[in-house]
Amino acid sequence: MTPPEPPPGRAWRDDLYRDPYPLYARARRTEGLTYLPAFDAWLVARDRDVREVLLRAEDFSSVNSLTPDVALPDAVLAVLAGGFGPRPTVVSSDGAAHRRHRAPLNRGLSSARVAALLPYARACARELVDGLPAYGPVELVGAYARQLPGQVVGRLIGLEAADVPAAVHGGFRAEELLFRPLPPREQVAAAEDVVALQRLLDGYVRARRERPRDDLCSAMVAALAPGAGELTVEQRHELVANLQNLLIAGFLTTSALIATALMHLLSDRRQWRMLRDDPSLVPAAVEEAARHDAAVQAFRRRTTRPVTLGGTRLPAGATVLVAYGSANRDERRHERPAEFDIGRGAAARPHLAFGYGPHGCPGSRLAREQLRLTLELFVRRLPGMRLEGERPPRMRPTLIHRSPQELYVSW
Repeated sequence: MTPPEPPPGRAWRDDLYRDPYPLYARARRTEGLTYLPAFDAWLVARDRDVREVLLRAEDFSSVNSLTPDVALPDAVLAVLAGGFGPRPTVVSSDGAAHRRHRAPLNRGLSSARVAALLPYARACARELVDGLPAYGPVELVGAYARQLPGQVVGRLIGLEAADVPAAVHGGFRAEELLFRPLPPREQVAAAEDVVALQRLLDGYVRARRERPRDDLCSAMVAALAPGAGELTVEQRHELVANLQNLLIAGFLTTSALIATALMHLLSDRRQWRMLRDDPSLVPAAVEEAARHDAAVQAFRRRTTRPVTLGGTRLPAGATVLVAYGSANRDERRHERPAEFDIGRGAAARPHLAFGYGPHGCPGSRLAREQLRLTLELFVRRLPGMRLEGERPPRMRPTLIHRSPQELYVSW
C-alpha cells in the first residue's frame, strides 16, 4: 500500500526538491510504484526499475522529459514568440530522431575531442583559482563552479569568449523561467534573456553555414541541415533548439556536479583530508560525488502502451518520474548507499548519475574530467579549504540541476 503523499503545492514541492531522499527511501520500500499527485506521475525509485525504463525507450518515450514545472502566462508566451520555438532535441526525442540528434554530439564529444579540450579547461581552472582572494571567504558557486563549465562548453560549441557570459546567463534564465516560480515582471525579463540567447545562437548557426569551423556548432549544422545554401526557418529553429539544449546541459549539470562534490567533501573533513593526502583517490571521488548526489535527479518519461513496471500496471500515456538519484542510493545495489565515501574502492558499483542506455549522457566524459581537474587543482592549491560555518550551504529547489545555491569557503 502506497503511503499517502502531502497535498500538492509549491511549498511542499520545494521541500521535496531540496531533499528528495526521504521520499525516495519510502518509495523503494513500498511495493510497486509510488504515485505523486503533485507531479501527476509515478515515481520509479528502484535501480532495477530505473534501468528497465531507460532500456525500453519504445515503451517509455522521452517526449515529455523536460516538461516545465511552471505554467507560463500570456505575457511571457508573447515574448517567447519573438524567439525560436521549441523543437525535439536529443533529450526529448526517440528512435531514429534521437539517433539523428545524437550523432554529431557523439562525434563532438568523443574521447579524442575531450582530450584536446582539456588543456584549455585546465588553463581556465587555474585562472579562476588565481583570481580568488588570498584568504577567503569566497562564494565558490559563482566564483568557480558556474564559470569553468560555461567557458569549456562555450569553447566546445565555438562561441567567442566575449559571448560566453551572455550565453551562460541566458541558460540559467531558461532554467529559472521553466522550473522556478518567478514574479510576473521577472518572468518577462527571463523570457527576454532566453530570446536574446536564442538570437545569439541563431547568429552562430547562420555564420557557420557560410563559414564552417572545427567546432561543434559547425558539426551540428552539417549534420542536422546537410547541403548548402541558406538555412530554412525550420532548420534554424531546430538548430537553435539543439544548440540551446547542448549549451544548458553542458554547463548547468557540470556546474552542479562541481559545487555539490565540493560541498560533500568539505562537509566531511576526513574525506577532504583523505583526498588531500592521497590525490590518487580523485577518480574515485568523482564517481562517488556523482553517485551520492546526482546533478540530474530525475527525468520524466511517458508510456506508449499499457505496461507493467515494478509490479504496477500503467496505462498508455502515463507519466513516470525516473529517479536516477534514488537508484543511486538503492540498498539492493550499493553498500551503505546514504553514506558519502570516496574510499569505497572495490565495493563501488556503476551508478546512473549520467543515465543509462540510449539516452546516456554523451557529455559524461567531459563533465567527469572537469570535476577531476578541479579536485586535483584544489587539493594542491587550496589544501586548507573549509566551509564557512556561519553560512551553511542550502540546496537549490530543483530536480534538474541539484546544487547548493551558494558555497562559502575559506582557507
